[in-house]
Amino acid sequence: MQIILIGNYKLDKQESMERFTLMLSDGFENSGINTKIWRPTVFFGLKRLNPYKGLGKYLGYIDKWIVFPMILKFRIIGNSKKVSPTFYHICDHSNAPYLKHLPKQNSGITCHDVLAIRGAFGFKDAYCPATKMGKILQKWILKNLSKANKMACVSEHTLFQLKELSNSEFEHTKDWRVVHNAFNAPFSPMPSTTYTKLLKPYGIQSNNEFVLHVGSSLPRKNRKLLIDMLKELENTWDGYVCFAGEILEQELLDYAKDLGLSDRVISIKRPEHDTLVGLFSACKAFVFPSLSEGFGWPVIEAQACGAPVIASNLKPMPEVSGGAAIHADPLNPKLFADAFIKLKNHTFRNELVKSGFENIGRFSNQRMIQGYLDLFGLNKKIKL
Repeated sequence: MQIILIGNYKLDKQESMERFTLMLSDGFENSGINTKIWRPTVFFGLKRLNPYKGLGKYLGYIDKWIVFPMILKFRIIGNSKKVSPTFYHICDHSNAPYLKHLPKQNSGITCHDVLAIRGAFGFKDAYCPATKMGKILQKWILKNLSKANKMACVSEHTLFQLKELSNSEFEHTKDWRVVHNAFNAPFSPMPSTTYTKLLKPYGIQSNNEFVLHVGSSLPRKNRKLLIDMLKELENTWDGYVCFAGEILEQELLDYAKDLGLSDRVISIKRPEHDTLVGLFSACKAFVFPSLSEGFGWPVIEAQACGAPVIASNLKPMPEVSGGAAIHADPLNPKLFADAFIKLKNHTFRNELVKSGFENIGRFSNQRMIQGYLDLFGLNKKIKL
């Protein structure tokens, strides 16, 4: 048996999907299964053009939706002549249209979220508004995704939402199941002597207390809540808020300034992995008030580094945290501030951190790979 993974178009620079694809590839290879990655060929696309708008986007569409399906057809024909049977798996649900070019009984797909799809159908709680072209694209993706015989959804919440969207086409003979994501990089507590040196260049001293947010500037990430939370804590705590990921948008910097908090906000653009681990290990709490997620990797990354987590009470955050977090209404900064104050109780804090360490065992690479092998129908067991 061999497994062929269908990865993403390189010019799209989907970093998280690339890490996920490599994580699956390494896991299958370590299980003794020959694995290859096929990606759409960059033929018409140009590196100097933005792949998300204008000419760059449409040249990418030609490569992805016209050229690559033709290449797939010939590769599959050539592959079928080999002795080893093959299972094909699409790593990103946004590539669902490739399913119709793959052998139906020997192919599957991973659905990471249905946020963009729900946004295309007008669901406000997805916080993913769609353009006219986006609506057409997402509805096309859903139409193809709904026809998958085998599918791994990264959370119960994502599976439920997908079934809800696909209700008219869903057949109970299809094997759609939850296979939780694993860690896509190593995360564990970093010694204070190490993270102190790593964080000093960013203006974080050893005596600085801070809460941490990790993520993009997308509206659904709800970064404004952390500044409002800081305002709520103004008279009881003199620490900082650190935003790691995309640089903090000017609108929020101005907002913090208007509240007199600009000197208590730190923004670190795309920190290296070691720096990120240091931030998780050093923070007083990791705060994740997201309004919409398919999984929420940062929750378990923080737990793995020994950070207490305060997160949104919206699904799937409680599912991912395993209950080892304080969950609150992401539209109420006072509740997040109150949750942070609770962490001053050392016994409560230590119990929360301990529960977090217990929870992360659910997301080992071995468990994820076994989940995929079971989905593919391969009679192979690996050591968990």
